Amino acid sequence: MNGQKIIDQCLIFESQDTRGDLGKAIAEAVSGYSPGDLKKIQWNFSGRIRNINPLYRSKLERTVNGHLSETWEKIRIMNQQGSFSPMKEPLPEDAKQFWNIAAAECSSGEPEKDRIRFLKYLLAGFCIFVMNVPPHPVGMPFPGGDKVQLIDGIYYCPVREKSGDVDSALCPFCPARQTPEIGYLKPPRDGNTRRKQEFIKDTYEHHHFNG
Repeated sequence: MNGQKIIDQCLIFESQDTRGDLGKAIAEAVSGYSPGDLKKIQWNFSGRIRNINPLYRSKLERTVNGHLSETWEKIRIMNQQGSFSPMKEPLPEDAKQFWNIAAAECSSGEPEKDRIRFLKYLLAGFCIFVMNVPPHPVGMPFPGGDKVQLIDGIYYCPVREKSGDVDSALCPFCPARQTPEIGYLKPPRDGNTRRKQEFIKDTYEHHHFNG
């Protein structure tokens, strides 16, 4: 899939009116990928976090890669069962902006790289706009010990209000709220300046779907 095909696909997504219509369109696009393509995303993610703390890396890898697999399977099953047809809720206006960003981010001129990156946008867009859940799963750990949470039907994320600091982050579109009384990630306890800088750098580099 080259950049122009991805742009054309994003235009199709932009033209959808309801959650169910978008779900069907995403399912059709995802059907063009193989389980091996999903594995590439998971391998790439594992490679990007290989230099962080082993214990934290293991938790993060297990949570994120499991979420990607579950989302992939949910799209397939819901499409087979016709679950998208009753979903008549209108899409939010910012869905168009999301697909504009996806088209721009997946048009680098490297077809294979763009194709795999676009799959990540498909999975994330499905979570946000079709299922109305965060693209980062409940339980996903962040440095400092905070996690994405679901409390009384409301999703909370410890980095929700810092979304503007990450280029092309999915956070502006995420249905989660900022975790109360945290504001940002808790820095390492008794950490010196260098350690805190490393903590922030690690957060920016590893906790979004840019790929």
